[in-house]
Amino acid sequence: MSKSFREGGTESVVLRDASLELAAAQTTSIIGASGSGKSTLLGVIAGLLQPESGRVFYDGCDVTGLDDRARARLRAGPIGMVLQSDNLIPFLNAVENVELAIAIGGAGRARRRASALLSDLGLAQRLHHRPGQLSGGEAQRVAVAVALANDPTLLLADEATGELDAATAERTMGLILDVSHQRALTLLYVTHNRQFAEEAPHQLRLVDGEVGPA
Repeated sequence: MSKSFREGGTESVVLRDASLELAAAQTTSIIGASGSGKSTLLGVIAGLLQPESGRVFYDGCDVTGLDDRARARLRAGPIGMVLQSDNLIPFLNAVENVELAIAIGGAGRARRRASALLSDLGLAQRLHHRPGQLSGGEAQRVAVAVALANDPTLLLADEATGELDAATAERTMGLILDVSHQRALTLLYVTHNRQFAEEAPHQLRLVDGEVGPA
């Protein structure tokens, strides 16, 4: 797939015929320098961005051929995503953020399921705290709960530990890896942290818009 952005009269090519394949229940990391296109790559895979060329297939479905509403339904169900920041609605508390995600996905018993999921992630005492009342690590755990709300099979994590201190980042990365393993998820995470990248059994690198072995 290829993707570029235009600002004024300048065009920046971010992805150049980038290609990758993810096996079911496989954990894959992509490492690359800041600005190398890692976030753009995940955005295209999730259907948030449309490539100029190429296709993204999820479970046999051509994601790039879907309309905006259908792509949004994928992100509300089988594809979960954790961003570096701004994952949560600031005026909703933790359980309400997860409850909303469950409701958007169309599932019932949203409050009960949201509470149980947050409790499983060690947040039983923080259900009614808003994002601004949570630590950075707690907020990212809520973000993981939101991403898992509708039992996805593919989890995308975009520099999910990038704004955390070293110790909290390590705990958060461990949580994401553990949850993905327990749920047999296909996990793709991008990072500029070599140590975190090496924790994945399958490792890739993004250089000059192209994906290759790490």
